[in-house]
Amino acid sequence: MGNGWKRISLLLVVMILAVAVAACGKNGNGKVSVGIVLPTKDESRWVQDEQRFKDALDGTDYTTEILFSQGSSAKEKENVETLINKGIQVLIICPQDGDAAAAAVESAKKAGVTVISYDRLITNTDAVDYYVTFDSVAVGKAQAQYLVDNAKGSGEPLYLYAGSASDNNAFLFFQGSWSVLQPKIADGTFKIANSSEAVALQDKAELSRAEMSKIIGQVTTNWDANEAKNKAQTHLTAAGADMKGDVAILAPNDDTARSAADVFASDKAVTSFTVTGQDAVKASVQYIVDGKQSMTVFKDVRNLVKDAMGMAVSILDGGTPETTGSYNNGKIDVKAKQTEVIVVDKSNVKEKLIDSGYYEAGDFTGL
Repeated sequence: MGNGWKRISLLLVVMILAVAVAACGKNGNGKVSVGIVLPTKDESRWVQDEQRFKDALDGTDYTTEILFSQGSSAKEKENVETLINKGIQVLIICPQDGDAAAAAVESAKKAGVTVISYDRLITNTDAVDYYVTFDSVAVGKAQAQYLVDNAKGSGEPLYLYAGSASDNNAFLFFQGSWSVLQPKIADGTFKIANSSEAVALQDKAELSRAEMSKIIGQVTTNWDANEAKNKAQTHLTAAGADMKGDVAILAPNDDTARSAADVFASDKAVTSFTVTGQDAVKASVQYIVDGKQSMTVFKDVRNLVKDAMGMAVSILDGGTPETTGSYNNGKIDVKAKQTEVIVVDKSNVKEKLIDSGYYEAGDFTGL
């Protein structure tokens, strides 16, 4: 009987090992579990995300592959096809252009892939399952509130800049900013310096998408530092003395904020300026430490990546991811997980970015 038991025990061990090997080897066939498509390597933000995504799957049995679209929706679609062919079960995608990405995710959906829109919403398609995002309206509100809190007297010139008209987030940021700035334009705290479209709409508390489109069309930076620099130079050259002195600048992100800051700092007729940013990129953190950029909205990408990967693993494990709200993408309400944002300026830069372990003190001078 002893031998019989030994044989059964051995058989059990072999079976358990076989199951364990099968589980560990579920991606040993060269298949990729999670495909990730990011918009470009030309913005520091996305390069940082790449590493964080790799780190997030450490210690799990799942594999990931990250591809960049280099600013091209055609390349993005090609990237998605490549990942579908590698057997992905979940696609995490930050679209280059929210509308154009619809075709790419529709082919993923047809292949049975669960689609998570990451940071930017993919619009006008029902092929999006989830959206992981920072509360973009809250970002715009935080930027505008900083300008309001630091306004000097009344009639302060306000220079408006926006992201790319092809990025749904640019509209959400602007919507948030306008909701805070408009009452302060109406009461004379600010006067719009660089957009005839915004002046024409300055009495409207809420703007339609078409109205926002008119303003964004005039003040877009396309998220490009050079474009921001050229626009700022053009606007300052055209500005009269009454549009200089102490000024407020709504810059949509850090790369455009530094460009605008450099241009405004070089104009002798600009006495002081408050300029907003977003993303807490290293170069802008140094600018904040040096007093060249006023603030940034810190979106702790570690948390966004964690939320996206948590969602992906939950799907891979056969569960249902938790969500905190929803966003209408023009076709459906997409279930979303929102990650909170933090305002950082000189007063709390060390606490929020160094003490939290996001960056190291050695990355900066003058801290």
